[in-house]
Amino acid sequence: MSSSCAGALSEQPRSGLRPLNTNSKRKYLSRSLRLSNNSISDLVGLQYTLGYFLAEPSQLGWLDLSFNKITCIDPVLCELHELRVLYLHGNGIWNLSEVDKLGDLQYLHTLTLHGNAIETSKGYRNHVISAMPQLRKMDFSAVTHEERVLANIWRHCTNRGRNKKESLQ
Repeated sequence: MSSSCAGALSEQPRSGLRPLNTNSKRKYLSRSLRLSNNSISDLVGLQYTLGYFLAEPSQLGWLDLSFNKITCIDPVLCELHELRVLYLHGNGIWNLSEVDKLGDLQYLHTLTLHGNAIETSKGYRNHVISAMPQLRKMDFSAVTHEERVLANIWRHCTNRGRNKKESLQ
């Protein structure tokens, strides 16, 4: 597999427990795509790849990009407006603010980021939950009401401290 998503075009999808159904154009009638464990470092060609394999690429609801070599959250992910589940664990994402890009995905309720360098950042879980208040699961663990409250307080305090620093400069 090459370092971009376009490398998937040369692969034949594997059937899981259920058979893969296709339409008359031999495109898969699926709302999910698993591209895990492929050494993908960038998402160049993701939209093309989705259109190549899926009958309705705009309806993608589940995307597994775990265990690749992704270091940043590509804006192309924010174009997947129906995305509900996104697995990004086991990659090389190192900047916590990258997560903020996913805030516009209003239906995203499950996100995995563990196994990335950002996991060791101070306030990691609070930052992610405050950036995406609609999350119900993060890193395979339920997001509780208490965590939401704490994440909002954390965000407020972090922003207040940042605003003070900016006004002093």
